[in-house]
Amino acid sequence: MSRIARNPVSIPTGVQVAITDGSIMVKGPKGSLEVPLHPAVEVRVEDGRVTFEPQGTSSAMAGTLRALVNNAVTGVSQGFERRLQLVGVGYRAQVQGKVLNLTLGFSHPVDYPIPEGVQIETPSQTEVVVKGIDKQQVGQTAAEIRAFRPPEPYKGKGVRYADEHIVRKEAKKK
Repeated sequence: MSRIARNPVSIPTGVQVAITDGSIMVKGPKGSLEVPLHPAVEVRVEDGRVTFEPQGTSSAMAGTLRALVNNAVTGVSQGFERRLQLVGVGYRAQVQGKVLNLTLGFSHPVDYPIPEGVQIETPSQTEVVVKGIDKQQVGQTAAEIRAFRPPEPYKGKGVRYADEHIVRKEAKKK
């Protein structure tokens, strides 16, 4: 059995977990999420914990389902956040309603429509904070924003994650 699936997911106070036919509903102070069940995994909610037991030889799916439920419980109780930095002369970000306006050195501004379930803040002109309860959606949104201008290795200009280290290259010599 997967080592991850052996650890039960503890349910914090204020979070409710219910098993319906075909899915697990997780409700908390920040919202609610639904995780689809896999038929090869038996899920039980007891004593403020969620346990996972594989049926047959599918132990990998039990670990995957446990990780998805743990992310849902963490998301509805604390939420997830991803920080981006804009590095470059004239690179700016600004939220206007449901659109993130980016100036990234192109001849045109880049307008990114903010998806449902995700909040985007710009504490400064060169910083973007993506927040939400769904870890996958927050990470995907941050990756799409970064993809407009990934950091280049010579000057380090572009959109990077706040904790990302860019390996710099030396310029070509004559």
